[in-house]
Amino acid sequence: MKRSAAPSARTRVRRLPARAHYDAQAVHAIVDEALSCTIAFEWEGSAHAIPTAHWREGNHLYVHGAKASRTMKALPEVQACVSISLIDGLVLARSAFNHSMNYRAVVAYGRFERVDDPAAKLRSLEAFMERIAPGRWAQLRPVTRKELDATTVLRLALDEASAKIRAWGPKDDAEDLGWPVWAGVLPLEIARLAPRTEADSAVQEAPQAP
Repeated sequence: MKRSAAPSARTRVRRLPARAHYDAQAVHAIVDEALSCTIAFEWEGSAHAIPTAHWREGNHLYVHGAKASRTMKALPEVQACVSISLIDGLVLARSAFNHSMNYRAVVAYGRFERVDDPAAKLRSLEAFMERIAPGRWAQLRPVTRKELDATTVLRLALDEASAKIRAWGPKDDAEDLGWPVWAGVLPLEIARLAPRTEADSAVQEAPQAP
């Protein structure tokens, strides 16, 4: 069921609010399909926007990185804004002004928290790997304690998030409808291509796409 009210003032979609979706189902679906997000935050007097891989467990968005990285140190201390976008098509109209894109986007706000428990951290990293390549975690050389200690896992509750979606053709002015130019949508998608196996790989058969 689509929730009509924004969870907070800063998540309320002001530009074209009819495209807004505030329910968890819409937000989670976009988070799950996207492979990366961008995290914006202010740290030591400077603004930063860092792209990174992410995954979701329940109502939390997870990221990971080197324990020594500036981003991993900063995020638990400051408010952050996470943005995700999926471009589904180029919308070609009869005037340059009315061209657009079909997209699905999420913006979430809040403060990240560290996952400090080693067992919980390991389970989260397994969930990340299983999202990328189901079944692979069990095939890999086990993670060492040194590797686990060198890795920071953070999570952000998706309580303060909104989605914005456009999924239709061009909206031209009535007087432009007869203009002699093609109008419509050029669909776009991310596709998995043929695997490229390393020459020294002990196993030559690539995993099947999920």
